[in-house]
Amino acid sequence: MSGVAAQPATLSRRMVRAARGLTYAGLAPAVIEKVKTGLLDMLSCAFEARTLPWGEQAICLAGRASNGGAAIIGTPWRAAAADAAFANAVLGHGLVREDMHTGAVSHLGVVIYPVLLALAQEKPVNGRDFIAAAVSGYEVGAAVGRAIMDQEMVRRFRPTGITGPLAGAVAGSRILGLSEDASVSALGFAANTVGGLNEWPFSGGDEMFFHPGFAARNAVTATLLANFGGRASESALDGPAGLFSAFGKAEQIAAVAPFTGARPEILSVYYKPAPACNYAQTACQAALALAGSLEPSQIVSITVSVPAAAVNYPGCNSAGPFERILQAKMSIQYCVAATLRCGVIEEANYHLLNDPEILRLARIIKLESDTQFSAAYPQSQGAALVVSLRNGQTLRASLPDVNPATPPEIRERFRKAAGPKAMAIEERIENLENESNFEELNSLLGQP
Repeated sequence: MSGVAAQPATLSRRMVRAARGLTYAGLAPAVIEKVKTGLLDMLSCAFEARTLPWGEQAICLAGRASNGGAAIIGTPWRAAAADAAFANAVLGHGLVREDMHTGAVSHLGVVIYPVLLALAQEKPVNGRDFIAAAVSGYEVGAAVGRAIMDQEMVRRFRPTGITGPLAGAVAGSRILGLSEDASVSALGFAANTVGGLNEWPFSGGDEMFFHPGFAARNAVTATLLANFGGRASESALDGPAGLFSAFGKAEQIAAVAPFTGARPEILSVYYKPAPACNYAQTACQAALALAGSLEPSQIVSITVSVPAAAVNYPGCNSAGPFERILQAKMSIQYCVAATLRCGVIEEANYHLLNDPEILRLARIIKLESDTQFSAAYPQSQGAALVVSLRNGQTLRASLPDVNPATPPEIRERFRKAAGPKAMAIEERIENLENESNFEELNSLLGQP
């Protein structure tokens, strides 16, 4: 009708249009390499976590319905896409050593990659679309996380449980080649599934391991529902009863601007060196710098300075007791104590919950927030240690930011975890842009 102004596009449609406009040809080489590194990082964790209790539980649950074509990593089982995505996301998160987007406080790769690997069995896809889809998922998940996940939100809600389904649905829509309208519906369905409470750190509950699994399953389900013609609310994100309003963050809608940054969001992701909480990473590295120059039994006091976000995150400021591995992995005190005691940063540190020296060191650690580190966060997350010894000597170590695991380090730990088939998998991922059929990679990932 003449004279009637067009309504502005909803946030969902704007994000979908931007995602559909992203092309492989427009991606910088560094972005393409980051996708490959991230996929290897997720797979290294998945292979290594197969025998952990939560890994076995996820495999059992998904394997019971093993009537699909998508591999459950490191097992002989194949399952329907949603079930495989659930199991593989849990496995990818099973060590608490995954990718980290600090600004969104989210682990996006452990949702996005399982979603894409599962949906790649639904129809023929190529590697270039896989890469572009992954980048699109990171853009949306990171943009929403930056806008909504402030320090008050993360005390109550698990960020990956909120950002993950959205990121996975956008990535999934892109790889399946959904229309604009169908992709908007997929994002709308995904918005209806977000969740994940942050109560688990107080008791060491296992639900944290399953949050990415729920997110990945929901992303696949949302994408396939939209593919089959399901129609979700276009305003599921920014409407009066949409996701942002539901969390009391309607004023933040205008801040969501994916695909507009100076560099793609995936380049802001780092890979953890320690199999523990993000907020313990830098403190662990500072402790490692001191470990070789002292005898732990001679330590009488330790002060650890970190950003306020680290002190306030559920479970991070805990001196014990530690009844479950996850409590240890969340506790900055335990992580620092175990590093000083063992002289290494590795998974075995978190299986020493009754070690008397680790427990003693954890109890004498004073954790405090540092104003400079707090001001620099989330662009960087520094940490400093001051260790006092019985002989009166004081040792100090400080880092302005975490030193992330490097691509060579990620490849090394992937090869150890994946075993004899590691080189064959790595070769296909190194040539991911030339992949025309994911069945061979799917078969390699699924072999026991």
